[in-house]
Amino acid sequence: MSTTQIVTWVVLVTLALWMLAAYNRLVRSRNELANAFAQIDVQLKRRYDLIPNLVDVARKYVQHERDTLEAVIEARNGAKSASDAARARPADAARIGALAGAEGALMGALKQLAVVVEAYPELKADATLRDLSEELGHTENRIAFARQAFNDSVLDYNNTAQQVPTNIVAGIFSFKPGAMLEATTNEAERSAVKVNL
Repeated sequence: MSTTQIVTWVVLVTLALWMLAAYNRLVRSRNELANAFAQIDVQLKRRYDLIPNLVDVARKYVQHERDTLEAVIEARNGAKSASDAARARPADAARIGALAGAEGALMGALKQLAVVVEAYPELKADATLRDLSEELGHTENRIAFARQAFNDSVLDYNNTAQQVPTNIVAGIFSFKPGAMLEATTNEAERSAVKVNL
C-alpha cells in the first residue's frame, strides 16, 4: 500500500468517524428537545383535565354565560388537538406554531372566564372553583418553566444543527430547525383582563 493510499484511508476513516459523531450529537439534541416537549405535554394535559371541571363549576352559577363557557371548552379542545399533533413531532416548526396559536386562543378564553367569575360573587366564593383555579394557576407556572426548558433545548438543537461543520451532516440527514414556543403576538391576548362590575 502506498503512502497516498494510507493517507486517503486515514482521511476517509477520520471523516466517517466525524460524521458519525456529528450525527449522534444531532440525534441526542433532537431527543432532548422531544423530552423537553414531553415535560410541557404533561403539564398541558393536566391543564386540559382541569378546565372542564372549572367550566362545570361555573356552569352551575352562570347559565346565561353559555357562550363564554362553550368558547373555553372549544379553545381547550383546539389546544389539546394542537398539543397532540406537536407531541408526534416536537421539532416540527409548523406544529409548534399551531400549538402556540391554540394556546393563545385558550388563554384568551380563560381570561374571558375570569371576567365572568369576577362578575359573580357567589361563584367567586365557591370553594371548589377556588381550589380548581389555584390548581390551574400552579399548573400555569409549571407550564412556564417547562416552556423555558423546551426553548433552551430548541436553542441547543438549532445551534448544533446550524453550526459549521455540523450543519453539513444536518443538511445531509434532513435535520430541520426546531421552533421555540413564543408568547402570542395578538394584542388582545397579551393585554390585561379588564373587569367591569
